[in-house]
Amino acid sequence: MKKKVRVIVIDDSALMRNLLTEIINETPDLECVATAPDPIIAREKIRELNPDVITLDIEMPKMDGLEFLERLMRLKPTPVIMISSLTEQGSEAALRALELGAVDIIAKPKLDIVRGIQGYADDIREKIRCAAGAKVKPMFSSNVMPNNSADVVLPKVSRPILKTEKLIIVGASTGGTEALKEFLVPMPPDAPAILIAQHMPEMFTKSFANRLNTLCSITVKEAEHGERVLPGHAYIAPGHSHLLLGVSGANYVCHLSQGETVNRHRPSVDVLFRSVANLAGKNAIGVILTGMGKDGAAGMLEMKQAGAYNYAQDEASCVVFGMPKEAIALGGVHEVLPLKEISGRVLAFLTLHGGRNVRI
Repeated sequence: MKKKVRVIVIDDSALMRNLLTEIINETPDLECVATAPDPIIAREKIRELNPDVITLDIEMPKMDGLEFLERLMRLKPTPVIMISSLTEQGSEAALRALELGAVDIIAKPKLDIVRGIQGYADDIREKIRCAAGAKVKPMFSSNVMPNNSADVVLPKVSRPILKTEKLIIVGASTGGTEALKEFLVPMPPDAPAILIAQHMPEMFTKSFANRLNTLCSITVKEAEHGERVLPGHAYIAPGHSHLLLGVSGANYVCHLSQGETVNRHRPSVDVLFRSVANLAGKNAIGVILTGMGKDGAAGMLEMKQAGAYNYAQDEASCVVFGMPKEAIALGGVHEVLPLKEISGRVLAFLTLHGGRNVRI
């Protein structure tokens, strides 16, 4: 018999504790072994029960969730899913939690919490299963995150650089917020336009884009419907819409759609990749990063068949080796690389094969 995933729920709301306990215990492979109203009480239960996964509210009495998460990741790294309110302040705190080592986020509805939480019970259970198998990264510091951009070494080339417009297309899910930061920070201001589908709740994507924008040489923003796709910019799909590549006259543009979910996601990586396969073909470079499930695998294969060159993050550097694994298995990937090497290889490929003026 398969071992159950053992979960501790930490939340100051009795209603949330009861709802999450019920959702967890409804399936035979998950078990809520304990709950706690605050981190002080939770500490002893964690020591005693050694759970596989912890769900952790951000706003709590005695010690807030971020402070507790920071201590936990330093002393006893454990897969943690944060419970965050769907507000601007809540999204900023959730992004900080992901920086500190949390695996994923569960968005707490602002209204009608019971119906809201029960409405995506399946997603909550899937996040817990995914977190149980995730690689928890050691925490380096509460304020300073590792910067591997200095490790990127680009080969010297003598071939002339052509002025053919290129696009870089990226898909990510669980663990993707930190992976995207590592991928985007080394990008120079004259890099090709980058379109990104990251699985993330609505309200969080704008804060995420703004945070990346303060760290990167390129401009990072949440995509808007109909806006022109420009070099030196990265466009992140809003949490409520699919992002597709479109055309207007001679220009590429962002197209947003609130169509049905694909692979249970909106935004979906497959939707973005397929639109790029149809319109950009060999002028695209595909990148699939850490994440659970198979979203993006079929679309990446279509990109490859249309002439795109594709990269996947390797298992050792993934928080969850789901999406890259599926894309590799389908045959849609040309190269599998550690996360810290992907940016450099993409820039080198652009220089060798006619990208924009990427300085080496």
